[in-house]
Amino acid sequence: MSRTVRTVLGDLDPAHLGITDSHDHLFIRSPLLPGQELDDPAAAEDVLRAYAAVGGRAFVQWTPFGMGRGADSLAALSRTTGVHVVAATGAHQAVHYPPGTDPAPDDLAARFVAELTTGLPGAEPSPDTVGVPGVPGVPTASGAVRAGLIKVADDAGPATPHTRRTMAAAAEAHHATGAPIAVHLEPDGDPHEVLFRLSSRNGVRPDRIILGHLTRFPDRAVYRSLAAAGVHLALDSPSRSGHPADLQAFDVIADLVEAGHAGQLLLGADTTTRTARQAGGPTRLLTDLAPRLARTFGPELPELLLTANPAAAFAADWRTP
Repeated sequence: MSRTVRTVLGDLDPAHLGITDSHDHLFIRSPLLPGQELDDPAAAEDVLRAYAAVGGRAFVQWTPFGMGRGADSLAALSRTTGVHVVAATGAHQAVHYPPGTDPAPDDLAARFVAELTTGLPGAEPSPDTVGVPGVPGVPTASGAVRAGLIKVADDAGPATPHTRRTMAAAAEAHHATGAPIAVHLEPDGDPHEVLFRLSSRNGVRPDRIILGHLTRFPDRAVYRSLAAAGVHLALDSPSRSGHPADLQAFDVIADLVEAGHAGQLLLGADTTTRTARQAGGPTRLLTDLAPRLARTFGPELPELLLTANPAAAFAADWRTP
């Protein structure tokens, strides 16, 4: 079976994915970020149009279930702007949900599987024949707007029961569908415990795991050992020139390239607030970060991190249980 990337318009040959923002948000809301919600489809369209104008071709949204992921708008935005959009199922930390709600019920794995194979609740079904105007590689239409990855999160400190449930459910859904698993890491968390929980305990191959927020770990021994295990590593700073996480990214990239792990690195803007969006979001990946990478490491490296690596990380041998 040939691997494909599952976009909101259907399954796509990874060779046609193109330049990719591997971790970002068009829509997101959280009680921890009052007044910073990304919830305007018109503003999301502006973001994608600006991104496409500087060469962006694919956008991977890590917003999971229950955080305002804009399921009813994603397909229309992709068709209108010509940008491939990959949506997420999954669940974040419990603190990102309104008090009194349980984002991790007993049937969590079944929810993930349904959103990966049947479609996202509230999403408008795609036409029988879909594609992105002017972009080669018409996806194989399913008629449904489906998620293309599973997003879960580590905790700041020891893993909570909520996190243990969501990671186990993510692994179960991965085995049922083939979907890649993307993980939000916390600076005070334990990424090796995340890898142990998903891979050693639940049997997920490391190359099917994407660990986000790598620049939160200044100790090179941490990210070198994670890379040696075979996972994909997302450098998803806000990509604002001079931002500490952005500057740290260069050190991390240089170290991992030297260690022979360039083929596992991904880039993303991770725009989670209106303030961050005003700073440029995904456009800065291509107008600022990528040119600086090319000047420092040569043009082949941004091509690898923005095009070839995402095509491998987000493609899957999709299964329907």
